Amino acid sequence: MTIFHHDFDKPEDYLHHRTPYLLVETIVSVEEDAIITEKQISGQEFFLEGHFPGAPIFPGAMMQELTTQSAGVLIAARHNPMEVYNTHDPHFNQYALGVLVRVKQAKYKGFARPGDCLRVEVKLQEVLSGIFDFTARVTIEKQLIMKNQFQLTNVLSSVLSGKNT
Repeated sequence: MTIFHHDFDKPEDYLHHRTPYLLVETIVSVEEDAIITEKQISGQEFFLEGHFPGAPIFPGAMMQELTTQSAGVLIAARHNPMEVYNTHDPHFNQYALGVLVRVKQAKYKGFARPGDCLRVEVKLQEVLSGIFDFTARVTIEKQLIMKNQFQLTNVLSSVLSGKNT
């Protein structure tokens, strides 16, 4: 399969996610098999109000999502099967890129709170039979608070939307 590179200005140009679910705020760097992104926790995130009242903590599940969104940016930027790619029209692309198929391991070693800046470092370990195998680390000021291993794949957009005929 032919692979295309894309370089865009904003995370939403790589991902179909939108506010309030788009978590990647800044793309620090993109290499062939690695990406660094950041997310500043403002305290206004919709999920913090109930997690936990009076002591808001960025949920571990959302950290997992942040790592998979970062990996999705890497796939769209450096391992894209589409020469022309447009996330602003939900019906434009033939494929949905970076669909989560497996979380192999996740370890949480600290808490993230409003005011913290999450730095996400994702590495593509291998691609085998259309499955992208990733490792990721989330840090706050160089202190590791989460690490995980997961797999993503690309699926036909019609399958994702339930409109395959």
